[in-house]
Amino acid sequence: MKIPVGLRIFALILASTAFYGYVGQMVPQNEVQPPEAVVIRADLTTEEMVEVGRGIAEGKGLCRTCHTVGQTGALRFPDFAGVAARAQTRVPGLSDIEYFAQSMYEPDSFIVPGFNPGMPAINRPPIGLTDQEILTVMAYLQSLGGTPTVTLQTSHAYYKAPPAPGGAPPAGEPPADNAAPAEALPLAAPPAEKAAPSAPSALPGVTPAPAGAVTP
Repeated sequence: MKIPVGLRIFALILASTAFYGYVGQMVPQNEVQPPEAVVIRADLTTEEMVEVGRGIAEGKGLCRTCHTVGQTGALRFPDFAGVAARAQTRVPGLSDIEYFAQSMYEPDSFIVPGFNPGMPAINRPPIGLTDQEILTVMAYLQSLGGTPTVTLQTSHAYYKAPPAPGGAPPAGEPPADNAAPAEALPLAAPPAEKAAPSAPSALPGVTPAPAGAVTP
């Protein structure tokens, strides 16, 4: 019996759909959600910053996509284990904080020997960490083989931290908007008008000429 062409096409479409549907069910289904917003409290201690920075490095910052911690094998970027000690001497003239800042704001400024460039600046899209979030990541990196010292008032070459709440503004900066205005100084009295020069006194025996008269 000859099967009509239309029926054979329909059967082929049905079989293909069933096959790819079956294969699709075998692939793990992962739902990708946007990273959760990170709230950086103004009173975070250094110890709390380490934990916040760890969460950012493993989540929103995507650091663990290319970096490992204490693992061996082929690594795309340097391993984080013991990075706190290496950061203090990695680039001559840069402290560990300045080195971490340069590595995150301008990652191509220094490439660790044996690795290739390719890390994006994490303060820009698509990662887009804030300056405060980057400070917490620095605290986390300092904890990997060292003692964290970063606070939310830490400044570096790429970021000038605001003064601590209730503290005096840094020298050279204008006072806050709610500062009391300076006492107004009294206005100086206007200068007295200059008196018009008086006409010269008539000489004895000379009669002054009438106004408008023409003298020879």
